[in-house]
Amino acid sequence: MLNIGCHLSSVRGYEAMGKEALSIGANTFQFFTRNPRGGDVKPMNIADAEALNKLLKENNFARVLAHAPYTLNLCSADSGIREFAKRIFAEDLARMEYIEQGMLNFHPGSHVKQGVETGITFIVDALNGILSKEQKTLVLLETMAGKGSEVGGTFEEIRAIMDQVEKKEKLGVCLDTCHVWDAGYDIVNDFDGVIDKFDRIIGKDQIAVFHINDSKNVFGAGKDRHANLGEGE
Repeated sequence: MLNIGCHLSSVRGYEAMGKEALSIGANTFQFFTRNPRGGDVKPMNIADAEALNKLLKENNFARVLAHAPYTLNLCSADSGIREFAKRIFAEDLARMEYIEQGMLNFHPGSHVKQGVETGITFIVDALNGILSKEQKTLVLLETMAGKGSEVGGTFEEIRAIMDQVEKKEKLGVCLDTCHVWDAGYDIVNDFDGVIDKFDRIIGKDQIAVFHINDSKNVFGAGKDRHANLGEGE
């Protein structure tokens, strides 16, 4: 079954997002857990979350997706930034536990010239310290464009993270079409081949979400610049 979603603003509240998704014929949606550039967040409105849960159940929604802030970097070279990222991640995961059908997506981070292996080690350590067997929320690693020192620009890097996380059943993947195109996976001319490669390396059953984005960049540019559908490469 194909679930069609949209990106909404959480400013007006959880139930309001669910109603807006319904108004445009969507049966799932994505929202940022807080300002996408980071920062504090309003106290959790539990009653609003419960109202959303009721609406999701009554309207047969698929799982909804929260997106962690772009500034969250679990593998920064700065230990203070890493600790801040872990705190924000843990807070957002705890908030998502109030949503009955929730997923939390995040960008793995940038190793900042420390090397991919070191970056992966920091990401794995963070996830092993945050994920719990009791959590209901599925955590998603997003495929990245390979810009600069990003981790996750190859399927092998995503797999390396998943292999070392203790609670693997709490993990999945968000496959972003712009990102994989920019990273050098030719989904225009060989989509089936790209998915077959993903399946061999990670397993296509691990794909929980597709971010369907066009790209302003030529194939393999490694830049991560989105375009509206049909207006890019």
